[in-house]
Amino acid sequence: MSTLKEILTRRPVAATIRLTVPAGAARPAPPVGPALGQYRLNLMAFCKDFNARTQKYKPDTPMSVTITAFKDNTFEFTVKSPSVSWYLKKAAGVESGSSRPGHVTASSVMLTHVYEIAKVKQSDPYCQYMSLESICKSIMGTANTMGIQVVKDLD
Repeated sequence: MSTLKEILTRRPVAATIRLTVPAGAARPAPPVGPALGQYRLNLMAFCKDFNARTQKYKPDTPMSVTITAFKDNTFEFTVKSPSVSWYLKKAAGVESGSSRPGHVTASSVMLTHVYEIAKVKQSDPYCQYMSLESICKSIMGTANTMGIQVVKDLD
């Protein structure tokens, strides 16, 4: 239950914006500019903060960002790590998954790759309270739907 002080200090939210932006490459050009500009948010402040937060990732890594725009033209944002499918495609060395998952295998990844991806995804806000085992099972399910086979050892 929220206290009275928390209720009174809440700022009214104008919008929640979800974008996928390459790491360290946020610029006031599309897609960032039009998305933030229509809510009159400071584009350069977002770009500088985002690029500073994502400088530890390789360039052109697609980062998912959720921006909360408030009515007083301020904003907050959270950066999530890249999607599981992106990590799986990088680990398998393929451009895209299978066109017929379950029938045609696009590639295969080792169980250690799945474990490493799970360790990275555990730092995400939505996965921080999940066990490593359940995150691994979720990643294995994603790999299965992409037509990527998970094996113990690559033969």
